Amino acid sequence: MTTATPQPIRKIIHVDMDAFYASVEQRDNPEYRGLPVAVGGTPEGRGVVAAASYEARAHGVYSAMPSRTAIQKCPHLIFVRPRFHVYHEISEQIREIFHQYTDLVEPLALDEAYLDVTHNKHGLPSATLIAREIKQQILRETSLTASAGISINKFLAKTASGIKKPDGLFLIPPDKTEQFMEKLAIEEFYGVGEVTARKMHQLGIKNGADLKAWTEPQLIERFGKTGSFFYAIVRGRDDRPVCPNRVRKSVGAEESYAEDLRDKPTMITALEEITSTLLRRIENNGGGRTLTLKVKYSDYQKVTRSRTVYDTIKSADVIMRMAIELLDTTEAEAKRVRLLGLSMSNLGSEREAEDVVQLTLQFN
Repeated sequence: MTTATPQPIRKIIHVDMDAFYASVEQRDNPEYRGLPVAVGGTPEGRGVVAAASYEARAHGVYSAMPSRTAIQKCPHLIFVRPRFHVYHEISEQIREIFHQYTDLVEPLALDEAYLDVTHNKHGLPSATLIAREIKQQILRETSLTASAGISINKFLAKTASGIKKPDGLFLIPPDKTEQFMEKLAIEEFYGVGEVTARKMHQLGIKNGADLKAWTEPQLIERFGKTGSFFYAIVRGRDDRPVCPNRVRKSVGAEESYAEDLRDKPTMITALEEITSTLLRRIENNGGGRTLTLKVKYSDYQKVTRSRTVYDTIKSADVIMRMAIELLDTTEAEAKRVRLLGLSMSNLGSEREAEDVVQLTLQFN
């Protein structure tokens, strides 16, 4: 009788750049350093903030905030036009650093990624040492700081990376995972948004220990399928692998707003910001054929509108034209809007993969 070889404890790092867009602008424009900077939006109060420097955050300015609200909170806020091509180039530079240590790199956005360094290219036994080296190399090559979280799975690593921002390094060791989660405030759980946190507080769930007292059936009854997720993560369980080559069925971007959007021009400006983000995310997929608009009204009612076309959608002009047409089929403006989102499906890479499968079947 053979005995199964025990699997090694995984070593996962989550690297998250600090206020990425704003930090790039402060790096490239010395006159902005130490000052509150907002990337996106306008001094006239149009559009939304795409990113805010830490100096701006100290005044209560955050991403997805309408510009007019940001100005009220910080009258001396400096607005900077986004330079997405620059952010993309720096992101590629940072990913090259990641790949010096492991091929198991799963980008989440331009400014963050998961790394599985259980078996790494340098044979280093310490994930914390690897994270520290990566941070130092990023700073040396880009003059930008990153925060890193280290633990045994993706959820814990993601949580850890936000503990000591900016320029943070935080480890949640294997024997401390449940103890750490029990003390964590429910608002700090990655994946628990404002609405869910408020509902949990109403149920007396204020931290991980409170959440852990609930059984899985009880959580499912209150939160649906997400209840199983909450039950697992508070116990430090997350078996998701780091997937460098995920085949995505759709790519999306959305923003929620601290103040409801009331008029169409403001909503269209907001959609322009979302379109810019969506274009960056579909770049590696070659575009798609189905565009979906998501709208959440101030009463939390959510609606979606979709349109599929024959030709691949991959330009800002086409996306915006379709997005405005879809927006016109909703009650936006008649009802105030608190969230807008755009997603692309029927992706180019997905169709190519299907074509390959079909050709293979024909020759078998």
